[in-house]
Amino acid sequence: MLRTRRYGTFVGATLLSNLGTWAQQVAEPWLLLTLGASSLVLGLDSFAQNAPVWALTLLGGMLADSADRRRVITICQSLQMLCPMTLVMLLVAGIVAPWMVILSSLVVGITDALSLPSFQSIVPTIVEREQIPSALALNATQFNLSRILGPAFAGTLMASFGIAACFAANALSYLPFILVALFMLPRRTGSADMPSSDETSHLFTGIRQIARQRYLSLGLVTVLTSSMFCAQLIVFAPVLIRDALHGTAGHFSAAVAGFGFGGLMGAALLMAIPGESDRRLASSGAAISYGIANILVALNPWIAAMPIALVVAGITMSISNTSVNALLQTHSPPELRGRTVSLYMLAMRGGLSLGSLITGTTVTLFGVREALFVNGGLAIVAQLAIARLWQRAPMPQSTAAKAAAQPRR
Repeated sequence: MLRTRRYGTFVGATLLSNLGTWAQQVAEPWLLLTLGASSLVLGLDSFAQNAPVWALTLLGGMLADSADRRRVITICQSLQMLCPMTLVMLLVAGIVAPWMVILSSLVVGITDALSLPSFQSIVPTIVEREQIPSALALNATQFNLSRILGPAFAGTLMASFGIAACFAANALSYLPFILVALFMLPRRTGSADMPSSDETSHLFTGIRQIARQRYLSLGLVTVLTSSMFCAQLIVFAPVLIRDALHGTAGHFSAAVAGFGFGGLMGAALLMAIPGESDRRLASSGAAISYGIANILVALNPWIAAMPIALVVAGITMSISNTSVNALLQTHSPPELRGRTVSLYMLAMRGGLSLGSLITGTTVTLFGVREALFVNGGLAIVAQLAIARLWQRAPMPQSTAAKAAAQPRR
């Protein structure tokens, strides 16, 4: 697929953009901690970046299904690029404050909520249908590769030039992707106008159509549960490393890189699974293991073991979430694909926002180890119950028919 000029260029530009994003993801929480921010403020920053999906991601799904996705992506990415540029100027002037960082995160969250459904639903339009699961796994591979390279890049920049260099690198990394969105991604055929009032009235009808399919809706619940309880591991890793393990920014960079390496391994494992396979068992098993990984990290007393523990967490997260994304995009109706992706983003980013706010409070009250341990335990119990229901849900007719038609060995 990478030999396809359009898809290969798309993946390359996305990788460069994600490198900058992960460089900032390492620098931003460390900047907040150096400014004296508490664990609650750290959770609030994550909440600000992810909470807008609750209000706007369904609108983003409508835009993906009805407007020119190239235009949506270009406008939102251009607005996002202004956020790290502004933070660089504030850092150079020496007047940055935690509320300014949180405001920047809110702008990024709003534009993400509006554009990510368009971004995610672009992939099925530039590959063949049978290639969708592999293309999504490859897309997850580049994302997790950026999770390895980005933190290492951030560590080098912070040591050599300071935190501001990470934000500057992120601002520059938007340019290649904006150019690809403008000149390489497919133009929308037909009208690119906003949907009419009659079409808008069918928004929730389409959402209900997806929600009624338990095979798809329980996958979304799996992602939502992992995001609420397990994804907090990365959000509060800087607090755990600095306060409980007495580590440095370099240790945090290594830990995030370990998480990315695990995600890369998980995506590579998924690429070996045939595209039409039923991935529920893999997703549920990985989601349960993600909860176990949270408990192991909470109990770990050694700073050197953090990257290894986060490799395990990255593998499980990648397998579980990417499996759900693949089955959603493979089995949802093409005319509802943007809204389907918006539901996936709502489960992932919305769950992360709520979990960040709740976990930020529990970390402040009881401690970071205790909060992560409880999160892991709750995730395991919830995912076991969800898996039991999900395995009983009927597969979509098309998939079931194909499975039945395959010769038995």
